[in-house]
Amino acid sequence: MPTPLVVSDVAKSFTMHLRDGIRLPVVTNVSFSIKAGECAVLGGPSGAGKSSILKMIYGNYAVDQGQIIVPYRDRLVDIASADPRTMLGIRREMVGYVSQFLRTVPRVSALDVVAEPLVARGVKRGEAREKAAVLLSGLNLPERLWALPPATFSGGEQQRVNIARGFITDHPVLLLDEPTASLDARNRSVVVSMIEAKKAAGVAMLGIFHDEDVREAVADRIIDVTAFSTAGGVAA
Repeated sequence: MPTPLVVSDVAKSFTMHLRDGIRLPVVTNVSFSIKAGECAVLGGPSGAGKSSILKMIYGNYAVDQGQIIVPYRDRLVDIASADPRTMLGIRREMVGYVSQFLRTVPRVSALDVVAEPLVARGVKRGEAREKAAVLLSGLNLPERLWALPPATFSGGEQQRVNIARGFITDHPVLLLDEPTASLDARNRSVVVSMIEAKKAAGVAMLGIFHDEDVREAVADRIIDVTAFSTAGGVAA
């Protein structure tokens, strides 16, 4: 899969139902592709639509027009028009996502939160937990916390669990929404190394990094979102 992600002429707007149905445009004519082994970074000011682009690729936001093409089970699929069952399969097998915030089931241990994506793909729980332990250790999360639910953790600790969960699989495409925002310098460096390892493994990555040092360390290319932004729009 030399180019596992193609975004073509995508547009997005929001309808403000509490303001008489006013439509607020966010981005228009968004077009780019990501090659295997590349980390491209979405650049631009807050509100330009960077997170909205990631959420459309992951299927969290509907697409007003355009196509988002990924290979899935020996065929090309347009995420913009994929049915829910297909989208769940794409998330399980093709497109991974590290969001800004960790969302987990209450009372589930950090180790099992990280292991769950592998278990969902058919990996035995013991093996998945072993891989989760390696990642959590590498991200300097104390072992005494692994059996505890992440809801009790600090923001930086939760984000390390979030990163480990996103990086544990071998998804061909990985979306990164501010993965290092809550981390100290030591763990930012760890994440940079993890991204480099994914690149070496041929993973296509698209990310948002407000930390300039991290962005410069990982970006093979900057995609200027202001070229797609609609003046006066509102972006999430």
